[in-house]
Amino acid sequence: MQEGIEMPKGIPWSLVSMTALSITVFLLLTSFKIFLSSKIYYESKKVNNLRQDVTVLRAENIMLQNKVEALRFKNRVTDPLFVMDQEGALD
Repeated sequence: MQEGIEMPKGIPWSLVSMTALSITVFLLLTSFKIFLSSKIYYESKKVNNLRQDVTVLRAENIMLQNKVEALRFKNRVTDPLFVMDQEGALD
């Protein structure tokens, strides 16, 4: 080796800047992925809650329709009998 040429000591500035830039880009992309994942998670929770509410409301609607139908049937059955009793009592 030549004695007059000195090898540079330490880490070159370009390597430090490229490493810092790479780490920054990696952290930004990772943060964005975490943000999107959490947004998707919370939106899916909302959707699941709404689906559950829809299922409960549909079941309640069916129960109410059955009750209305039972009341209609009761009304149709009892009213003619009531009218017949009233007519028979008047004669």
